[in-house]
Amino acid sequence: MSFLSYAWNWMKQPQQWHGPSGIPTRILEQLGYTGLALLVAALIAIPLGILIGHTGRGAVLVVNVANAWRAIPTLALLVLLTVWLGFNVLAWLIPLVVLGVPPILVNVYEGVAGVDAELKDSAQGMGMTPWQQVRKVEVPVAMPLIVLGLRTGAIFVVATATIAAYIGLGGLGRYIIDGLAVENYGEVAGGAFFVVVLALAVQALFVGVRRVAVPEGLRLQERSS
Repeated sequence: MSFLSYAWNWMKQPQQWHGPSGIPTRILEQLGYTGLALLVAALIAIPLGILIGHTGRGAVLVVNVANAWRAIPTLALLVLLTVWLGFNVLAWLIPLVVLGVPPILVNVYEGVAGVDAELKDSAQGMGMTPWQQVRKVEVPVAMPLIVLGLRTGAIFVVATATIAAYIGLGGLGRYIIDGLAVENYGEVAGGAFFVVVLALAVQALFVGVRRVAVPEGLRLQERSS
């Protein structure tokens, strides 16, 4: 029996769609973990990336630290924090934030730092303050990479939020953990299937976000090039 057959046989059972353990509830839990972690990661990484990209100070150090940060094993960090902090929100939030920060930080920095020097000089020549230069020139031009960083971070986080189940919380990881425990491979396949679907949905969502956030002139320029 194939993976999709296992998943379909499990999903078509009516009881899987109702109650506190039903698929809609687990999806909402997964999205809740993802949304909070991505919000915190963005609040940390976007201002820091803009600052470093604008000033150029500490760029090599921060980018290298961000890339090394990606090597931290998320599950091991979750277990360590659970032992240290107990079963609370920080135990799962911190590992997901750690996972989400690097792609956002690196892309925001590269986007702002890569703004054409002539544009920056023109902004200064028009009498713009550093803050106006960042807000009106650098961030809009860097928006394609900023959105790319958010999209990458969101996909990483939504797929990895399944780890919350390891410390007894909900989300789609609950199906994978519980299914493996009782050798219910339909439940495991169903949980994994919905994780993939959510990751693809996040990807599609950010296609729409990009159309709204990126200035039309930049999108036309990308198409022509």
